[in-house]
Order: sequence, then C-alpha cells, then structure tokens
Amino acid sequence: MIARLNERKSYPWIVVGLLWFVALLNYLDRQLLSTMKSAMMVDIPELTKAENFGLLMAIFLWIYAIMSPISGIIADRLNRKNIIIGSLFVWSGVTLAMGYANSFNQIYILRGIMGFSEAFYIPAALSLIADYHQGKTRSFAIAIHTTGIYLGQALGGFGATISKHFSWHFSFHSVGLLGVLYSIILIFFIEEKKTYFVEASQKITFSQEFKQLFKGLGILFGNISFWVLLFYFSAPSLPGWAAKNWLPTLFSETLNLDMAVAGPIATITISMASFIGVLVGGSISDRWVMKNIKGRIYTSVIGLSLTIPALFLFGNYTTIQPIILGAILFGLGFGIYDTNNMPILCQFVSPRYRATGYGIMNFVGISAGAVITEFLGKAADKGGMRDVFVLLLFVVIAAIALQLISLHPKTIDMTEEQSNS
Repeated sequence: MIARLNERKSYPWIVVGLLWFVALLNYLDRQLLSTMKSAMMVDIPELTKAENFGLLMAIFLWIYAIMSPISGIIADRLNRKNIIIGSLFVWSGVTLAMGYANSFNQIYILRGIMGFSEAFYIPAALSLIADYHQGKTRSFAIAIHTTGIYLGQALGGFGATISKHFSWHFSFHSVGLLGVLYSIILIFFIEEKKTYFVEASQKITFSQEFKQLFKGLGILFGNISFWVLLFYFSAPSLPGWAAKNWLPTLFSETLNLDMAVAGPIATITISMASFIGVLVGGSISDRWVMKNIKGRIYTSVIGLSLTIPALFLFGNYTTIQPIILGAILFGLGFGIYDTNNMPILCQFVSPRYRATGYGIMNFVGISAGAVITEFLGKAADKGGMRDVFVLLLFVVIAAIALQLISLHPKTIDMTEEQSNS
C-alpha cells in the first residue's frame, strides 16, 4: 500500500493530510488543561492558586523549549517518520496517564514529559512537509497542516464542557487513547523524504557527528538573517502564548462567565479565526512570492499587524463585543503570520539545516512563552493581566519594524549550493 501511495502525484498532499490529524492532537492534548482548571481543582486543591496553574503551563513550555533545538538536530540526521510516530505515541500515552493523576506533583511531572515528547513533532513535521512541497505550494501546504493545530486548540476548549458532563479524567483518557491508536495506524501510511544526502552507508563516529553538529550551528548563527528570524519568531510568541494559555481565564474574569462557557468561546473564536488566517496567509504568500521575492515576508507582516489592535482591545475593554472582535483579529493575524515562518526560513536556510533552524526558533519562541505564562500567572493573582496584554503590542511593533528593515532574501528556496557559496 505504501508503494502505491508513494507513486501517486497526490502523495505530498496525502502526507499533509496524515500529519494534519497529528497536529490536531498535538495541540488538543496540551490545550485540554488550560480550560479544566475549575474541574480539576476540586480534586487537586493546589490549582486554586493561579500562580500554581501558571507553573503547570510553564514547565511544559520550558522543557519543550529546551528540547526543540535538540529535536531539530535529530530530525535533520535521522528518519523523521519514526520521530513523528514516536513523539505522538509518547505524548498520547502521557495524556492518557494524566487522567489517572491525583496530585499536583503528578500532573507537574506528566506535563514535563509531555513537553519533552511534543517537542520532537513540529520541527520534523514542518521540514518533512517543506521537502514534499517546494516552491509555489509550500506555504499553502504548511497552512493546511497548521489548521490542524488551530482546530486542536479550539477543541481543547471543550475540555471544561466534557469534564462538566463526564469528568476531567474522561477527557484525558479519551484523547490520549485516540492518539495512541493513531500512532500505530500512521506506521503504515507515511514515508520519509530527504532532499539531501545523509551519510548512512558508513559508520559515523561521535567526533564526526559533533563536527557536523557544530558545522550546522555555525552556518545558522553565522547568518545575520537567522538572528533576525529568531527575534521575529520569539517576540510574537509572548502575546501568542499569552493568548493560548490565559485567554480563557481573561474571558471568564472580564466577562464574568463560567469557565465551561468562557473556555470554548475563547479557544473557538481565536482558533477558528486562525484557521481562516493560515489558509488566507498561505494562499496569498505562495502567489505573492512568485511576483516579489519578499512576498512571504510582507504577508507575515500584514498578519502580525492585525494582532496590535487585538491586544489593545484585550487590555482596555470589558464588554463582550470588543473582546470577541479582539480575539477574531488576533486569531486571523496570528494565523497569517504563523503559516509563513517555515517558508520564510526556507528562503535563508538550506534543507539540511531547516529542522535544526526551526528547532532553535522554537526554543527562543517557547522560552518567551514560558516567561510570559509564569508572569501572567502572577499578574492574574494581582488583577493586572489586562495591562500586560496592552504592553505586549509594543513588542509586536518592534518585531515588525526589524523584519521589514533587515530581511532581504535572495531566493524563494535556499539550496545546498547557495548555502555553501
């Protein structure tokens, strides 16, 4: 069956479809916790304190961040199919186990393991899609994959609703079991595709591996454009992760809604807007870059600009209409921005180092997310969460200005030869 699938012209899109559901589970599993605080704190009283809840979110992000560069390096050297399937199996097993947890420490440890296992997915998946889709379909292919992320984030908002009718244990059990089963199915339908040669025919010593590692890191960090991309990726991660982890709480407190209602409203509004944003952003970017080599960059900037009024609305209004409008603008803009990160990276980094590059970008972005998540936990206890959202818009403005001034791509798709020249 694999051989027959590989022979089809549509197989690159089949790969996107297969990974789409993995992306959905990737965010569904991590997002469940953010809306089930009220249900879980009945059994785990430590969660009544927002600072402790922030620690649960942050431990995931810190470990995810630390592991991202390592996972990227591994993905560039080893079989990405095996990495993707193994990652899915482990984090789904962790989700299943969280349904059996009965203490804060157990949840804390499991969130850390989830961060470790989930970190291996995105660099491997995006670089694999980038290898299957080159040129004019790359942004749209990644956009379709990214819709799975946002749908998973939206469905995670129903964790509180499911736990209200069944239990929070059932939410974790059902989603975890689904992922374990899908990881087994995936073995038979997805194949690796490297667009560069990896020395596998001869025995590679540890010394040679380290030389290759440092060579790759040297190439990346010797590229000034990569440094700009690191800041451009990390700066929007501050409001991005703030929205993902704390917007349900902001909706609940600002609009005086029960979390079972506020959770789905917050996650569905922002995620469905992002769902549309990635499709729009991917389509526009693929067309624009064929006419203007900075088309992907301009598309990304337009998207990120939409988050600025959104952050202003989050921080200055307490009625439902402007808050919902802010969520729509934020989701739409962040989706347009999000779908173009890997395609822009492909304009400056060759295929051999893209997973590593994206892993490093994930490290700085998610580290920023961990910082803001912990900070907002403390701010929430003091009633200052809305002020933080307003301050974040200035970070976004700085990121936009830096990208427009500093990024000057020379090609749509950087090759090995261009990278070495």
